[in-house]
Amino acid sequence: MKTQHTIKTLSALILGLGAMGAAHGAGFQLLEQNASGLGNAYAGSAAIGENASANFFNPASITLLPGMNVSAGAVAIKPSFKFSDGGSTGPTHFAGNPLGPLGGRPTGGADGGDAGSWAAVPNAHFTWEVNPRVWLGLSVGAPFGLMTDYEKGWAGRYHSEKFAIESININPSIAFKATETLSVGFGLNWMHLDADYRKAQYAALNLGPGGIHTGDLEARVKAKGDGWGWNAGLMWQATPDTRFGLSYRSKVKIDADGTTKVSNRSLSAVGAGVLTGMGVIGSHNAETTVELPDTATLSVVHQLNERWTLLGDVSWTGWSSIPNLKIKNTGIPDAELDLRFKDAWRVALGANYRHSDRWTFKGGVAWDQSPVQDDAFRPASLPDNDRYWVSVGAQYNFSKNTAIDVGYAHLFVKNTSVNNTSDPRGAGVLKGDYKSSADLIGVQFSHRF
Repeated sequence: MKTQHTIKTLSALILGLGAMGAAHGAGFQLLEQNASGLGNAYAGSAAIGENASANFFNPASITLLPGMNVSAGAVAIKPSFKFSDGGSTGPTHFAGNPLGPLGGRPTGGADGGDAGSWAAVPNAHFTWEVNPRVWLGLSVGAPFGLMTDYEKGWAGRYHSEKFAIESININPSIAFKATETLSVGFGLNWMHLDADYRKAQYAALNLGPGGIHTGDLEARVKAKGDGWGWNAGLMWQATPDTRFGLSYRSKVKIDADGTTKVSNRSLSAVGAGVLTGMGVIGSHNAETTVELPDTATLSVVHQLNERWTLLGDVSWTGWSSIPNLKIKNTGIPDAELDLRFKDAWRVALGANYRHSDRWTFKGGVAWDQSPVQDDAFRPASLPDNDRYWVSVGAQYNFSKNTAIDVGYAHLFVKNTSVNNTSDPRGAGVLKGDYKSSADLIGVQFSHRF
């Protein structure tokens, strides 16, 4: 008697990099490295330079900040992912043989509830004017992350039940005022990632021409890793009223190590005994390498008059650096997830209205393109699609040196269908529709010494 355990995808999303839930920056990128830009939908991000958070978006723009500056805040994000099943089916084959009662047939289970959940993205920044030509900066934030969390036993349980990822990025930088109108900046980035991914796993015994479904395993992958990158930027004061900013953040190569833990969820006594004897149930070492995408942003800020400031942004993210994820496991088969991510664009427009010395009001809109290629490669852990931002915000100045910003944005996500056929043998087919949206609210405190 041969035993089949379908673990081809047990750890395929080990990092969640491209298969995790995010409803802010497209893909799993977090634009929310301050709350002061939230009210503008982050338009003008590489040229605005209004507080120390400018260090993250363009190190060259910190030359706009005299003296010493600190800025800290957080953005709370509530994405919503509601799935409606349209005929999802279980795994179809193993070793060339059809599986048992569930193989290729409806998986059963509910729609999974709302897979979105609240998360907070904190940030902290510091800049220092060393002399009239040299500035230093430091930013700490979370450029990638968030979570999807479905109800256990839902229709897409063989694709994902929960994925959570956290990141931290530490970014020191230096900027130079090359001329009175041109500044340049450079920075280093150390990034750490911590991921937790859970899913159900189909188990069957091969008893001749037809397999017998013996129940489900539960697979949980926990992994963490870190890597280094760099960033650079230019800022040009073209006229007294118009300023341009250009910034670039490099790819970050992450080497992650962790474990794939396989446990008994609903196996029969025979199935549990056989898989335990084979060493399938238990913990297994896992490792992978992935390149987080690089980004480039061109921004413009134009002072229309004493009251109005206009802002614009065009940015590009090189998501094609993640065509797939290859996982090396010890004791169980290696895995590969076919993602086929495409590079993506983002366009944002915004405006600030200076009502008085105390109050400034903000607004912005944006179009944010998803890196997901099409329905066949849209994973349950990332039911992502193109989205539109509508943002408002306000800044209150307690004095010339102290300000607080609040911002709010609602993200309208394009209607999203999924027909994920990338691994019908191991995970089955996820088919249905998502209704998605997101709300973001943030606060930022900034002070100049």
